[in-house]
Amino acid sequence: MTANLARNASLLGLSVAIVAGLGLAGGGVAPASAAGLDWGVCDPAVKPLPGQQCAKLSVPLDYADPDGEQVHLAVSRIASTRPDVRRGTLMVIPGGPGSSGVQRLAQKGAALAREMGGAYDLVAFDPRGVGGSDKARCGLAEADRWMVTLRSWPGADGAIDDNVARSKRTAEACARNGGAMLRGLTTANQVRDLDRLRQALGERKLSAWAVSYGTYVAASYAERFPGRTDRWVLDSSNDPDPKRVARGWLEGMSRGVEDRFPDFAAWASHPDRGEGRLAQRPQDVRPLVLDLAARLDREPRPTTTSGVSLTGTMLLQALQQALYSDAAFPGFARLVTSALDPKGEPALPPELAGPLPDDDAAITVGVICNDVDWPRQSVRTFERAVAVDRARHPLTGGMPVNVTPCAYWKGGAVEKPVRITDRGPSNILMIQNLRDPSTPYSKGMGMRRALGDRARLVSVDRGGHGVYLGNGNACGDLAVTRFLVDGVRPDEDVLCP
Repeated sequence: MTANLARNASLLGLSVAIVAGLGLAGGGVAPASAAGLDWGVCDPAVKPLPGQQCAKLSVPLDYADPDGEQVHLAVSRIASTRPDVRRGTLMVIPGGPGSSGVQRLAQKGAALAREMGGAYDLVAFDPRGVGGSDKARCGLAEADRWMVTLRSWPGADGAIDDNVARSKRTAEACARNGGAMLRGLTTANQVRDLDRLRQALGERKLSAWAVSYGTYVAASYAERFPGRTDRWVLDSSNDPDPKRVARGWLEGMSRGVEDRFPDFAAWASHPDRGEGRLAQRPQDVRPLVLDLAARLDREPRPTTTSGVSLTGTMLLQALQQALYSDAAFPGFARLVTSALDPKGEPALPPELAGPLPDDDAAITVGVICNDVDWPRQSVRTFERAVAVDRARHPLTGGMPVNVTPCAYWKGGAVEKPVRITDRGPSNILMIQNLRDPSTPYSKGMGMRRALGDRARLVSVDRGGHGVYLGNGNACGDLAVTRFLVDGVRPDEDVLCP
């Protein structure tokens, strides 16, 4: 659920003898030889950092047939240049499902390397179906691959007939065209792939910094392979309830946007905003945005993207993306200002200006539908849920509880979802913003309760999605850095002001 995250957020072998540092101790471990990984230059499209290397890792398409067809995963690393302090490998686990670990390492690697001071090789990979890894496809029509159609936004009047038809169409296309590759897009396989990468790196244990959906991957890994985890950071977690998984995450967005919107309202009404100021008072920003959305649904506005008009649904989707980071506030304010100007020509965010590629659409729906059985509810049940949610949370318009392709997914869940428990080493640090639009604090507490004494929680009194090295909170950043570098973890849960 990061830059690519805002675009792709969904509706989320071999070993060598060299061993990494053990437990929370460390120091003086030589770099792994990475048997089976042929490190070389990265694709320029990744925009790699100086010194960032890339490779391919082969893993089974189906782990029930480990010697059968293989899937090739894109892997990247920034190696430690200080063997005297190196203690192992830190995995950077991206969000989504659908975000690229290789790109995230390129984006965050420089800052992370400075914080770690050579303590780790920094490693990431593109999950199967993502980025430079082998792709799946559904063969979806272009009209079904826009962000505002992949996410089931109801009609302006709350009608969901189009959503039902599109969900059925998408599920049928994925079943017809996806094959074994699509069915292999699961969190369980990402966990297995991560352990194959650990073996290829020659590490006995891994440390990790996981963000958003990546925290579910990381928690699942820690549940399945507790003895292979060293220092484990879960940044912006959601509720891992095995009965709901992504269905619960999607529903939580209603609460998350409500928690976060006051931050934007305060920003957009501040006197220092000048021409970008949307209202005189914070309490006036919400009705202004909702009224504009209603007007745009009645009369969409032409935009700078030829053939694409700005609707109220698109405005609310743009708002949801803007709430991920304070840095996106000015762009959304400009979109509102231009839409309010009778002579204005709104410029859409890139994520809304065109359809997603078919492989991106496939990963967006594939993982969440393959991970858990979604209820086969009647259309009337969805209609009632949408009506209630629209009334309670108009900023998300009923989208988080609406029908999705998962309601008609062929074959149901691939495997039984993992249950996260408190059994295992107490080596997990959670960090969570109090006002997160995508993984709301209340949902993050589900992960905290599940982990029990295995974890400590650092709560940060900030808004946005993603905490460490993301929102400028020195207290939160220091807590994560001290844990990863020195093994120092708070004795109890703490709050960073």
